[in-house]
Amino acid sequence: MRLTIRTNLAMRALMFCAVNEGRYVRKHEIAAACNASENHLAQVVNTLAQLGFVDTQRGRAGGLRLARPMDAITVGQVCRAFETGVPFTECFDPEVNTCPLTACCRLRKGLVDALEAFYSSLDSLSLADLVEDNVPLEHLLFLVTPRRPPACTQMQPLQTH
Repeated sequence: MRLTIRTNLAMRALMFCAVNEGRYVRKHEIAAACNASENHLAQVVNTLAQLGFVDTQRGRAGGLRLARPMDAITVGQVCRAFETGVPFTECFDPEVNTCPLTACCRLRKGLVDALEAFYSSLDSLSLADLVEDNVPLEHLLFLVTPRRPPACTQMQPLQTH
C-alpha cells in the first residue's frame, strides 16, 4: 500500500502549519522546508482549504494556517479526504473494473476490512500527536521571524576633551 503524493504533501503542509501555529505561513516556505514543488503544493493547499483543514488569506500578510485545533485533525481524516478518489484496486472502481472474478471473489471483502482497519488506526492519530514534543520536527519546520536591525538612533556627537 502506498499513499499518493498529494496525501503526503497534505500531511507535510499540516505539520508545518501546526509547528508554526498561530501565524500565517506561505506556500513557498512549506515547499522549501518539505522539499516539494510549489505548484503541486498549491493544489494540495486549495483542497485543504476547501475541506476546512486550513484557512487561507491573500495579500502581503497572507498565507495559510490551521482552521481548527491540531488535536481535532486526524491523520485518518486527511488520508480519507485525499485518497477517496483513488481506488485501492481495480475492482473497487466499477467504471474500470475488468476483473472476471468480481462476482465470486472473497479477496475484495478482506481488502475492504483491511482498509477500514488501516483508516481506523489513523483516526486515533491526531496532528497534535505528530508535532507536540517533537523537537527534531520543530527544528526542521519552525519559522524564525527574521530579526530586524535595531532602529538607528540619532548619533551623539563625539566629545573631545
